[in-house]
Amino acid sequence: MKKHYNWNLVAGFILLGAILLLMAIGIFYTPYDPNKMNVVQKYQAPNFSHLMGTDNFGRDIFSRIISGAKATFFISISTVLLGTLIGVTLGAISGYFGGWMDEIIMRINDALTAFPGILLALALVTVLGQGKYQTILALTVIFIPSYCRITRGEFLQLKELEFVKSAKVFGASSLRIIFLHILPNSYPALLSAVTIGLSNAILSEAGLSFLGFGVQPPDPSWGRMLSESQAYLFNAPWGAIGPGITIVITVIAFNFIAEGLRKIYE
Repeated sequence: MKKHYNWNLVAGFILLGAILLLMAIGIFYTPYDPNKMNVVQKYQAPNFSHLMGTDNFGRDIFSRIISGAKATFFISISTVLLGTLIGVTLGAISGYFGGWMDEIIMRINDALTAFPGILLALALVTVLGQGKYQTILALTVIFIPSYCRITRGEFLQLKELEFVKSAKVFGASSLRIIFLHILPNSYPALLSAVTIGLSNAILSEAGLSFLGFGVQPPDPSWGRMLSESQAYLFNAPWGAIGPGITIVITVIAFNFIAEGLRKIYE
């Protein structure tokens, strides 16, 4: 029998692995200081000395990209972890217990989803202030509803199955049923959602930084690099091409992985 490879998963891990390898290298070494300005070398096209060229301040774009990956992944992973923890907890309570708790949680959930995500994040960042940790808190709030809905749907379906009813008959507590019986069976849906969430978190972080509300100078950020390159887009397009392609590759990688995981569990 011919073996079928999960090419989505393979392609996703290869692309993501390449980005993570560059980020890991950037923790210990970058070809140039990401924040060092050199006006003599500004607007240099990609060459052997500067693989992705230099920006309007003469800073090496490649060094800034691999250095900016740290902030992007830190914010994205932190956002998804917090969003998943809070969203799954609320969704589990809502789906398992139902009643007035379900009503309150879902009405708050509906109120949050009524606003466009990026507008809500901008409003929260305006209140909380600008910076990495404020961005994480703002993005976490807009990510909670999706994980809450997914978890609630899984719990509503699974709590009616025989293995849950049997656990109740044998006197298992509600917490034991939630965490040891129902939640492990929700992993396939949650795993795919978390992977897609990482993709969306990267785009959201890049969007906030592009608008000037995310990572603040002098720390490099892919979104902010795109914003800064607008002023010289036609004279030195490589300023936008480098971070733009990096964002696209990273998002595609997570989407491939999510699709590959979906095929495994379908």
